[in-house]
Amino acid sequence: MSYSRDLLDSRELWLNLTLRELRSKYKRSILGWGWSLLNPLATMAIFTVVFSVLLKSDPDPGNPSGLHVFALFLLCGLLPWNYLSNCLTGGMFTLVGNANLVKKVYFPRETLVAASVASWLVSFLIEMAVLLVALVVFGNMVLPWIPALIVLMLIQTVFTLGVALIFSILNVYFRDTQHLVGILLQVWFYGTPIIYPIKLVQDHADGWMLRLYELNPMVQFVKAYRNLLYDLRWPSAATIAYLVAVSFAVLAAGIAVFRRFEGRLAEEL
Repeated sequence: MSYSRDLLDSRELWLNLTLRELRSKYKRSILGWGWSLLNPLATMAIFTVVFSVLLKSDPDPGNPSGLHVFALFLLCGLLPWNYLSNCLTGGMFTLVGNANLVKKVYFPRETLVAASVASWLVSFLIEMAVLLVALVVFGNMVLPWIPALIVLMLIQTVFTLGVALIFSILNVYFRDTQHLVGILLQVWFYGTPIIYPIKLVQDHADGWMLRLYELNPMVQFVKAYRNLLYDLRWPSAATIAYLVAVSFAVLAAGIAVFRRFEGRLAEEL
């Protein structure tokens, strides 16, 4: 109860920290928030040329939408992945980057990580809005699915916050974490069906390998996003139940790890 009360009392601080993150994100850049659109669009263009044009990757049309555009198929998985990746790498440096603030005054340090995640959520919302417009232009009437999309984004935010909390505290005690995360993200990226359809894995893997692959939460997140946006159908109840359970479990683990090592933050920083 004391922990919950501290977090509620710090909501104004969390809001101010989030606004600070938003203001500083593209400070002194000419395009400003335009970079939140250009970065995923540039990545999409590169992957589209490499995998769709050169390697002839051709995912099945959306079922039942019938949409068959590789760039939109790619963005439905790439944007959620970028959100996770940005929150993990950004949140990992929040405690180290705010060492002076942590040393000077007490406040729930989790608000620093939560503010970083919230700032990236704003970017994610902007990118998703552009994707929704593109889907409608190509004939995918995705508007009725927006409420379900918002719920899915909130579930992913819970998961992402838990992951960011764990890595933010690990990076204080073990500075090798920031180097290992780059390798982890590469392996995690190619272990998630972003640039290839999940059917490709299902056709070539079976038994324990397929079950292990599908335990990856981002596999289920990408599948759920594509169900809603590309296929225009509901994700399975099992997928949603799994995502909710894993997301809150990861958040609980993140809070537990953070609270366990929070006591010596000032000394370690």
